[in-house]
Amino acid sequence: MNTIIFSLYAGITLVGVLFFGLREFHMLQLNGYKTPEHSWWMKKNYKRYIFPLFLFVFQFLLLFFPAVGKDNMLHKSSRIISYVILVLLTLANMLIISVYKPGKTYKKPLVFTARMKRMMTTFFVIVAVLCILAYFGTTIYAASSDGSTESFGYRLTHSFYKNNLPFILIGTALYLTPLLVPLSNIINKPIEKAIQNWYINDAKKILDSMPDLHKVGITGSYGKTSMKFYLSELLSSQYETLKTPESFNTPMGVTITVRTQLKPTHEYFVCEMGARRVGEIAELCSIANPHDGIITSVGPQHLETFGSIENVANTKFELADSVSPLGKLYLNGDNEIIRAKSPEYPNAILYGMSEGCDYRAENVSVSHRGTEFTVVAPNGESCRFSMKLLGEHSVLNVTGAIAYCHGTGIPLEQLVLPVKRIAAVPHRLQLLDHGNGITYIDDAYNSNPSGCRAALSVLGLFEEFKILVTPGMVELGAKQEELNFEFGQEAAKVCDFIVLVGRKQTAPIYNGIKAAGFDMKKVFVANTLNNALAKVQQISTDKKKIVLLENDLPDNY
Repeated sequence: MNTIIFSLYAGITLVGVLFFGLREFHMLQLNGYKTPEHSWWMKKNYKRYIFPLFLFVFQFLLLFFPAVGKDNMLHKSSRIISYVILVLLTLANMLIISVYKPGKTYKKPLVFTARMKRMMTTFFVIVAVLCILAYFGTTIYAASSDGSTESFGYRLTHSFYKNNLPFILIGTALYLTPLLVPLSNIINKPIEKAIQNWYINDAKKILDSMPDLHKVGITGSYGKTSMKFYLSELLSSQYETLKTPESFNTPMGVTITVRTQLKPTHEYFVCEMGARRVGEIAELCSIANPHDGIITSVGPQHLETFGSIENVANTKFELADSVSPLGKLYLNGDNEIIRAKSPEYPNAILYGMSEGCDYRAENVSVSHRGTEFTVVAPNGESCRFSMKLLGEHSVLNVTGAIAYCHGTGIPLEQLVLPVKRIAAVPHRLQLLDHGNGITYIDDAYNSNPSGCRAALSVLGLFEEFKILVTPGMVELGAKQEELNFEFGQEAAKVCDFIVLVGRKQTAPIYNGIKAAGFDMKKVFVANTLNNALAKVQQISTDKKKIVLLENDLPDNY
């Protein structure tokens, strides 16, 4: 009877290990395979582990209960009853912990990369070891006990381990899965490092074999992806250009791009460089070895891992320290932190809309149809540009792209048509008309304080009924509550209706809206984005609706 119950228990538990493990591996992958960040994330989301921990303790006590007493019928019956309850509890627990946020569609589902497969192999080897120990556990323990002691304490301990050791070991595999997953990552770290180094060195060899390839590094707290798209569009009008795709701004992302997409015919390689920790831009520069660099911004982004604005600034300027001595460094002269550091770099060229910038945008005209502006170059040359991009802030990045292209020898006049052709980067103030009287401004990608202000400014350009849908900003460290409160105050000045996504996350925004004196009857707090969008459809108004979708939290939030 015990064997049948144990087999049933083991089967249910291993199914739970599989699904629980997949969930934890997904979160680890979203945290960039970085164990420290994943550990911090687990600590922040500790509530999801409380119930499984409670059941683990309860099941341990349940196993302990029938251990007292001699091997009589009552004792054996109570043990079987305990085992049956144990199986039922494990089944219930497995169903609960195996499904995280039922019905949720992940923006970035678990990807079974080669690295993930290796890590899962290590994980299941650890689980297999626990299963083997569970299978042979009773025999090993019985062989090591001579039964010579008849004290109550000995009988209690001996009976408990003799009957329950297999259950304990199998149960450990399930309940320690959140720890076994990052453990498998730690165990594999030397292997992964060796594999990554091989691919990185291969990418370096490819780049070294193309001495005429001009490499441009782009980094910044925000704006770097937009700058990459704009610069690539303008350079492509004159040169064969390759850019890192989407958000391929990590060492392996750059490596994959070089190894799979770089061709001998390419003349320019535009490389986006992202970072969450000090030293990561320098690591990317050691791979790409950029001739020139562009720093778009320094601001309160990823403060939870950087720790301070000073660390953010120092990390972004690792690019400035890595560019070729004969190269150029293009800096956002409107950013106070960047401007303060610019005198340290003789090859720095400032772009922006403020006085003193080498490339200056002026006479900016903004409407909901697009933007017009004039760029004045250091040599006095000037040219009027128009584009479909929304908002004054877009002028800043496009001016930086124009400045770089002009520095390569392209006359400003030859950039007029390419600038006009620039389209919005997906999910960055992208105007989408879905009909039914609703137009969306999709600004759902990785929001920040500067981006939120710019998005609200764009929303304010429209005469339609203005609606904001947002879950707020994250990864802002100790300033997160303060900055979200200010976001709420700013939103109250622009919006006709505000929909917040997630009650706990958006509490500071709600308080900011309320402090600004906004009519709180025109604020709705939704549990999910789908609920929020349904509410948008239900809002009754005589005007056409313009809806700003500001930020969309990562799957691990």
